[in-house]
Amino acid sequence: MGIKRFRPYTPSRRHMTSSDFAEVSKGTPEKSLTVHIKKTAGRNNQGKITVRHHGGGGKIKYRLVDFKRNKDGVPAKVAAIEYDPNRTAHIALLFYTDGEKRYIIAPNGLKVGDKVSSGPEAEVRVGNAIPLRFIPIGQEIHNIELKPGAGGAMVRSAGNAAQLMAKEGKYATVRLPSGEMRMVPIDCKATIGQVGNIDHELIKIGKAGRKRHMGIRPTVRGSVMNPNDHPHGGGEGKTGIGRPAPCTPWGKPALGYKTRKKNKESNKYIVRKRTVK
Repeated sequence: MGIKRFRPYTPSRRHMTSSDFAEVSKGTPEKSLTVHIKKTAGRNNQGKITVRHHGGGGKIKYRLVDFKRNKDGVPAKVAAIEYDPNRTAHIALLFYTDGEKRYIIAPNGLKVGDKVSSGPEAEVRVGNAIPLRFIPIGQEIHNIELKPGAGGAMVRSAGNAAQLMAKEGKYATVRLPSGEMRMVPIDCKATIGQVGNIDHELIKIGKAGRKRHMGIRPTVRGSVMNPNDHPHGGGEGKTGIGRPAPCTPWGKPALGYKTRKKNKESNKYIVRKRTVK
């Protein structure tokens, strides 16, 4: 994948960049693997906004991605690499030998025509989904399950990869992209390789309208609001926030405030926190 730049025939085009979609081989999605998404604009069943800054955007269909990779022993051929508007990574369309079609997250280096498979007997090769028990230590992996058979839950966004660090007893130790070291049941599946579309982080949006096309509405700073709208609001001219530390519109701390429960069940599986340098 490469980054495409534009001639600056408008001010917003001067710094705008986008993907050149060189990896993508097909434009339209597989109809049988798409479903309609109803947009909510961040509102709940009472019509109240519960998620701010959502609304508008172009119409998109959700692609049914196979995170479980549970067709063990059935080989598949990569028929296409496609763009997915619902995620940063590209997706790969698989044609299984038994006639079934499925989408998976496309790893870096996977090409049209490649063969992939899943299960304990699968070869350690990019795109194959294998239980951690049979993956060699030091291997880069993604789409990692937290519970056997539940489907991949970790390391699924563009360019990300985790590393298998150790295996002992019932658990394998994995280093996540955040730096966190975490124990995962050794029978959980993971996919070999790094998630594709690795240049995604280099894309510059360029203009506000492009964000609106994505369904993201503007974010107004609290310091330019009135005091009845935000704790940072008010004051004559440009002033600070008038508080020792930033806070949310509802008065809760906004920076450095730990939201993870101290007695959370999964704490015992974290070997090293991501915040430890």
